[in-house]
Amino acid sequence: MKYIIVTGGVMSGLGKGITTASIGRNLKNKGYKVTAIKIDPYINIDAGTMSPFQHGEVYVLKDGGEVDLDLGNYERFLDTELTREHNLTTGKVYESVISKERRGEYLGKTVQIIPHITNEIKDRIRKVAAKSGADICLIEVGGTVGDIESMPFLEAVRQMHREEPKENIAFVHVTLVPMDSQADQKTKPTQHSVKELRELGLKPHVIVTRCKEPLLESTVSKISLFCDVSEKAVISAHDAMDIYEVPLMIEKEGLNEYLMNHLGLSSSQTDDSWYKMVDRMHKLKGVVKIGIVGKYTNLEDSYLSISASIKHAAIECGVNYDVCWINAESFEEYPGEIADLTEYDGILVPGGFGERGTEGKIKAIQFARENDIPYLGLCLGMQLSVIEFARNVAGLENANSTEFDEDTPYPVIDLLPEQENVTDMGATMRLGDYDADLRKGSLAERIYGQSRIVERHRHRYEVNPNFVEKIESHGMIFSGKNRNRMEIAEIPGKKFFFGSQFHPEFRSRPGKPSPPFKAFVQAMIDRRA
Repeated sequence: MKYIIVTGGVMSGLGKGITTASIGRNLKNKGYKVTAIKIDPYINIDAGTMSPFQHGEVYVLKDGGEVDLDLGNYERFLDTELTREHNLTTGKVYESVISKERRGEYLGKTVQIIPHITNEIKDRIRKVAAKSGADICLIEVGGTVGDIESMPFLEAVRQMHREEPKENIAFVHVTLVPMDSQADQKTKPTQHSVKELRELGLKPHVIVTRCKEPLLESTVSKISLFCDVSEKAVISAHDAMDIYEVPLMIEKEGLNEYLMNHLGLSSSQTDDSWYKMVDRMHKLKGVVKIGIVGKYTNLEDSYLSISASIKHAAIECGVNYDVCWINAESFEEYPGEIADLTEYDGILVPGGFGERGTEGKIKAIQFARENDIPYLGLCLGMQLSVIEFARNVAGLENANSTEFDEDTPYPVIDLLPEQENVTDMGATMRLGDYDADLRKGSLAERIYGQSRIVERHRHRYEVNPNFVEKIESHGMIFSGKNRNRMEIAEIPGKKFFFGSQFHPEFRSRPGKPSPPFKAFVQAMIDRRA
């Protein structure tokens, strides 16, 4: 097994995740099977209970793992499926070690950071890598060098470097090269970051520099000299027009070739599908305008997979797109603003939890339905479309979800019996892959081109089966079902009105767009034509 370990310095948010995913993409293009692990130093067991304001989107894996959004980038760039084991947190490590200590597995020894915590980290990394069957395992260490939370993980990978054959492991350090007011590229942050890394016993084989403009030769030489790496190992990761161009950029910079030489890898194979996808991205014509009505609209990372899915669909359909983020609460405070939605070719309401902004979203859904604007509702967006239809078409005045109103006379959205009286935050959640049977002749079947699908879920409340017959008698149909669970709602006769209880955005890939997103974009193109 070959390991590529990616660390970061100076500041967080430099792009370690995109760098890691891009390295993996390039190695996959060369014919290697690649997997990836994300290390998050926080004490949370996983990202499931985190607010999007804290950590961006909570990404859901096929096995129901709730993880950091970087794993979404890994899956999209590598076109693979990962599991919860691929996200390693301080919480998971300490929980496991403490459980073993309580069971007496350490035979009375004093349990310490070294060797017990570090051994647990190494064991988990190696087991995940081996289980994946990959040739190369990428490991991104979250946070920055010097963070106290990251110390056990950095020590663990230092020990791995000592234990593994030298040709089986490579360290890539991502750092910042800022520009001063005279547009000079400054290397001191990189020098100090590498110095701190070396004080921990780690020496980078490659330095990837984040910068606004391509590195000057003099800057490369200076970093090479002061950080003791080859000039060929100083990679300029300057700003790109789009993140999907980053694999091409770092390959042009020689990173792929350098890592392969270091790891003793050779391949003449080249998969050019990524290059073709980027080429198509540069040739898009026209534009569709999409209004996304949510409550985390001031932090786009909260809806990262949705943004990516729109991009995938737009590339496939050959059209540019313009996304406008609309705060749902504005329609509650200023009802007249709802008319502004006429300027959009499509309206999307994403998932979420909690009552805040829901009435504003319902107003947006009603406007889309009544004005026949293509509508896509995801998870909560599907539930709210059912509530809106029940209230305004099916005659169930004051219909609601028991999540928002426990005393509603028409609980069209409710907890199913098996979910009641459970107090654990995650125990009532339906997470990960579930299948759905699609109604013959429905929009859903046409979109997917098959009668059974598998999609990922993250929700607690469901469409109440007791109201399905009443709602369907007025024109909304539930065209996708998982036994007594309603998976898809649509309104026949509309240009496009589609809501899914699942999150199709988690399975969308560049070159393989999510079917609902592709159909949504195509409906917007058709409406504009």
